Amino acid sequence: MKHIFGLIIAALCCLGVSYTTQAQELNATVNVEAIKLQTADSKIFKTFENDVREFLNGRKWTDDSFKPEERIECNFQFTITEELSSNRFRAQVSIQSSRPVFKSAYESMMFNHNDKLVEFEYVEYQPIDYNDNTFTNDLGSILAYYAYVIIAYDYDSFAKNGGTPYWTKAQTVVNNAQNSQIKGWQAFDGTRNRYWLVENLLDSRHRAMRTAFYNYHRLGLDMMQESVGGGRSSVKSAIKAIEGVHNDIPNSMAVDVFLMAKKDEVIGIFGDGKVAPTEKMLVLNSMSKMDPSNASQYSKINNSIGKGGMMQQNPAFDNNNNNFNMPGSRSMPKKGR
Repeated sequence: MKHIFGLIIAALCCLGVSYTTQAQELNATVNVEAIKLQTADSKIFKTFENDVREFLNGRKWTDDSFKPEERIECNFQFTITEELSSNRFRAQVSIQSSRPVFKSAYESMMFNHNDKLVEFEYVEYQPIDYNDNTFTNDLGSILAYYAYVIIAYDYDSFAKNGGTPYWTKAQTVVNNAQNSQIKGWQAFDGTRNRYWLVENLLDSRHRAMRTAFYNYHRLGLDMMQESVGGGRSSVKSAIKAIEGVHNDIPNSMAVDVFLMAKKDEVIGIFGDGKVAPTEKMLVLNSMSKMDPSNASQYSKINNSIGKGGMMQQNPAFDNNNNNFNMPGSRSMPKKGR
């Protein structure tokens, strides 16, 4: 059998047909919590998990080639809150994604969001349908929307405005879903929904924020393997730039999403006992102003003088060399990432 398979491959090569295995962009894990079911069999959600995972990981979302180790790590946690019928459900979905810091084992949270406006129909063993050009159903559109959002954030962190094609694709998903009967797709469904996130990040008034997002990651975190102080300075400057966007647009969803993803990381970076008190206070004040509900958390930055922050707690960081280790983590991706 192996011999026959080898002959087939050889024949394909002779015909100019390449035989390669390419990884897709996402490496998503999917979990479902369904504890309030009345009529539906809970076993259906094991099938649902597999179908959603295959949808996210099996589709090609970009024209770029990804190595397996370059796939974007992400997680989708579905919590079923209401059973509307035997095959229609209301849910909350928590979505996180991360990307590695250059020459480090540290994974930086890129996106951390809880969508409370999810409603979908799911029939076991029926494929999840989605078309980029038209609206077919809410489940496929919601998954595609967040796939593009995750990719857009990742690309924005590696190249200035690198995520624009994928923010545009996410906006197309939103536009196609305007006739959907569920909330979250329209501007009038509140100020914290799928419509407003992509609208913010394609709005010219948020251009400085997207530049700051790039600077935070590529010139900040990624440069810490060369100079912790220099990288931290770029992170501080990025935070100040995002504060400027907040001052101009106090109700920006995009700023709030950034804070949700980066709160703990910023506290860790500037909670390092080696950071100058003036630098600590500048960052503490900026973060508390943008995120007053978490001001008590940001106070840890100032309270940690003499204590270790993220740098000391992170096993990827070498205290003696004041630099990042590189335990076989991926190199900088190519093709705009």
